[in-house]
Amino acid sequence: MSSSTELVIILITLAFLSLMLNIDAQTDCSVEFFYLANARNITKCKKLTTLGAEFGWKYNVDNHTKQLQLDIILGASLHNAMGWLAWGVNPGQRPQMVGTRAIIGIRYLNGTSVIKTYNITQYTKIGCPLLPSEISDVNVSNTQVNYSATTRYMTIHAALILPQKDYAFSKLNHVWQVGQSANDVQPLMHATTLQNVDSTETLDLDTGTCVNIGHRRRHLRTVHGILNILGWGILLPIGVIIARYFRVHPFDFKKKNKLWFYLHVSFQSAGYVLGTIGWGIGLWLGHASKYYTFRTHRILAIFIFTFATLQMLAFRLKPKSTDDYRKHWNMYHHFLGYALLATISVNIFQGIAILKPVYTWKWAYVTILGAFGVVTIAFEIYTWIKFRNDINKDKEKKNQATATNKTESSQTPK
Repeated sequence: MSSSTELVIILITLAFLSLMLNIDAQTDCSVEFFYLANARNITKCKKLTTLGAEFGWKYNVDNHTKQLQLDIILGASLHNAMGWLAWGVNPGQRPQMVGTRAIIGIRYLNGTSVIKTYNITQYTKIGCPLLPSEISDVNVSNTQVNYSATTRYMTIHAALILPQKDYAFSKLNHVWQVGQSANDVQPLMHATTLQNVDSTETLDLDTGTCVNIGHRRRHLRTVHGILNILGWGILLPIGVIIARYFRVHPFDFKKKNKLWFYLHVSFQSAGYVLGTIGWGIGLWLGHASKYYTFRTHRILAIFIFTFATLQMLAFRLKPKSTDDYRKHWNMYHHFLGYALLATISVNIFQGIAILKPVYTWKWAYVTILGAFGVVTIAFEIYTWIKFRNDINKDKEKKNQATATNKTESSQTPK
């Protein structure tokens, strides 16, 4: 190969890499979606915050007619061979489902697709059928839907003309959604995961920056999850393990000025404080979320906080060791503690299923539970062996004492 040919190949390679870097620097979307958007002369695109969706746009402001001309393309993967993809704008004060002027593309099992316009009203929210309708204040044209059977990737494209008095290019409220089934031209209800309900934002078409309430809440949800796992899910079980195994066996901390008790109280208190902070954040998130609730997760959380508080009061209100009912109180305290640990584990898995973070969350917590299980089994075995050995030693001492007494008795003159 000649040096000139090598130089050409190097230059072509550098040009290609430069193009790729330029695409990545100027856009926040995938290369594939960038080319789909570029084929329609759409130069701006970004990855949206939920559902793996990508959005591209091109706009022009007509100062004479006071209208906003907007070309859009939206792409996302469907869960199945049948499904629908939606995008819309909302003239209200904030981005939300109710009041949205939507464009929805539907893919059927027979391989055909349709794209229609819809008005989403409060009646849609309460379960009334969502059927195609004309949009009075938005002119929609050049609608198109495309679908790749190999990747199940669907895109919808449209040109819109919007009145500037209701739709500002610097603060455009837009929403997007992915559904799994449809009845003819009626898209059926989508899933109600956090990914679905957070699919809204206010976008500045010029800079590409956005205000996303769901993005802020996701940070709080992450903090909520971490605090609850650390507090309820880790520190509280450690405190229980200390109380269970460190009083007499395998380490007799009871003789050392109740060291086991102070460790038990310290871990329980730290876990309770962190868990309560996480619980409070969860209550705020539930109150701030007007359009969805996770009833089971909420009820279990209230149960955990209520009875954990009751357990914490035991540090001050527990009966004295000389009281007649102390034995029954101990049984209640132990049973409630173990019941709380089981409920905490169930609710943490509930929260992970709701939050749908990366899989490392779930497997990290499974690993933590596995470690607690191994430690507990090891301590149980060790405690049982030591307990049996102590019993045998006591028997030997009694036998020796009995033998000594018999010997002394036999040697005493009658």
